[in-house]
Amino acid sequence: MTRTSRLFTILAFLAAVAALMPADTLAAKTRLGFSGGPEGGTFQYFSNGIAVRLTKDLPNIEVFNMASAGSVENVRRINSGDADFGISYSGDTYLARNGRLPRDDTKYVHVLAVAYLYGAPAHLIVLEGSGIDKISDLAGRRIAVGGAGSGAAAAAQRFFGNLGLWDKMKVDFIGYSKAAGALDRELIDAMWVFAGFPNSSVIQAAANNKIKILDTREAAEKGGVLEQFPFYAPVTIPAGTYSGVDYDVKTFQDSALWVAGENVPPDVVYNSVSDIFAPAGLSYMVKVKSTAKAMSVKGALTGIVTPLHEGAITFWKEKGLTLTKEQRGH
Repeated sequence: MTRTSRLFTILAFLAAVAALMPADTLAAKTRLGFSGGPEGGTFQYFSNGIAVRLTKDLPNIEVFNMASAGSVENVRRINSGDADFGISYSGDTYLARNGRLPRDDTKYVHVLAVAYLYGAPAHLIVLEGSGIDKISDLAGRRIAVGGAGSGAAAAAQRFFGNLGLWDKMKVDFIGYSKAAGALDRELIDAMWVFAGFPNSSVIQAAANNKIKILDTREAAEKGGVLEQFPFYAPVTIPAGTYSGVDYDVKTFQDSALWVAGENVPPDVVYNSVSDIFAPAGLSYMVKVKSTAKAMSVKGALTGIVTPLHEGAITFWKEKGLTLTKEQRGH
């Protein structure tokens, strides 16, 4: 057999093998970025957990987790196409789509909701004996509000800004864990946490000190915060959630949402949400982070006041959910 004929024989053999292989084995995997949050934060647990499961379960899809400052950065990344999936608070998504982010009138219209993940209540923590008993006492005090670009910081600015306090406080843009340490050393007077409960940083703060968690709901109602921002809802953190806090804490919450870029194909979103919201997927998510107990098919549209992705619309309609005009996008 000549060298040329041997080459043709090998090529024919490889072609025959390829023909027998499933098409999805040959197809290149589509890589999707999932923008989460700071290391150790709830966003990062959720984004990494979803990314790992989708990569394992969906053929031809590889989802990689991306660390992020948080909610607002995720909106910007997804809108620009630098990320495909992400987690954002409903409030940030709503304001971003309407050109109402602080000092940013860009309309981020390419960011679409997929599903509700969990509620994120406001925690306002001070030390017992600090002399801070009500919200107005924070004037002139130093407060940590979360990292720059985070949903927590954006929510703090909305809340305190509406009450006329934002410019009267000394604001530190530091993350929760660093804030808990700073509160312990009395380098700050208050700590703002906007996350699901129980939150590890609040637990950390309560482990070494007698803390108080202030009521933010009354101020939010009187200051028109709940009326002005339709994505906020009243919520109560039950007594005993944190060490030494033996009373119910009345506050308000935003909704942490799974969001996707308009450019992500509908079938990819449909298959992704089908996988995560299947019984096995929901069970898996609770193992990733107990906060995922809030996830369910029945409550999947909770707190969403912006348009849903086409793939998500198809899935939730199939599940019998009724979409609002805002969720339908028209």
